[in-house]
Amino acid sequence: MYDIEHTQTLRCSMINAYSAPKTVMSHPHSPQQNHLLDALPESDYTRIHASLEYVSMPLGQALYESGGQLQHVYFPTTAIISLLYVLENGASAEIAVVGNEGVLGVSLFMGGETTPSRAVVQSAGFGYRMRATLLKQEFNRGGPMMHLLLRYTQALITQMAQTAVCNRHHSIEQQLCRWLLLSLDRLAADDLNMTQELIANMLGVRREGVTEAAGKLQRAGLIEYSRGHIRVLDRPKLELRVCECYQVVKTEFDRLLPDMHRNHGH
Repeated sequence: MYDIEHTQTLRCSMINAYSAPKTVMSHPHSPQQNHLLDALPESDYTRIHASLEYVSMPLGQALYESGGQLQHVYFPTTAIISLLYVLENGASAEIAVVGNEGVLGVSLFMGGETTPSRAVVQSAGFGYRMRATLLKQEFNRGGPMMHLLLRYTQALITQMAQTAVCNRHHSIEQQLCRWLLLSLDRLAADDLNMTQELIANMLGVRREGVTEAAGKLQRAGLIEYSRGHIRVLDRPKLELRVCECYQVVKTEFDRLLPDMHRNHGH
């Protein structure tokens, strides 16, 4: 287990609050905005609906710390969560992102009660959380929820493996393109609020490298960057510049979870 106090200071520049998620009583959101929950048959969705708690996820909030006990699992709807591996010297690198396509906390139903990675809100938004004990009960039923969670976990493992390969063999510009596209896939708009310093922390590279790569993309008319706000102007050209890692991950998610965008009309 890593020193939690040390890891909490690691990314202080991005932390706005470490308070527990706050329940919002009145909101227009629905758990069905999470594709994994929406892919459940109506009977399964109805059974777990009352166990889902709507929560706010502010930028920089740490949902899990390395080695911490998992009390809840999270189903993001409009937020994006970054899974980070933190070294003993405080350095970190992103190993995966979780958004409205999935669930945060797969180690819970894979046999562990803790996680080796740190989970931080990368893009502020909302989601739903469920008590860990309740999800384990649902998983142990052996029904559609179990099969969805296992297929999602396989897709997540692919993302982690491809991220490791990408970080080792591809340029910072290619990594930045991959990171932007993976984030956009999990957002409703073409805008991201993220400083170059934070992107550098995510990718595990020097800030100067991100500045140079972002500058190239901006001069090419692919993105517009200003004061921590990134807008993608030309996604098709961005996809032409990205390495094969992005498509490998996307193809695997589409193959394993083809029913994720189905509308069940709960």
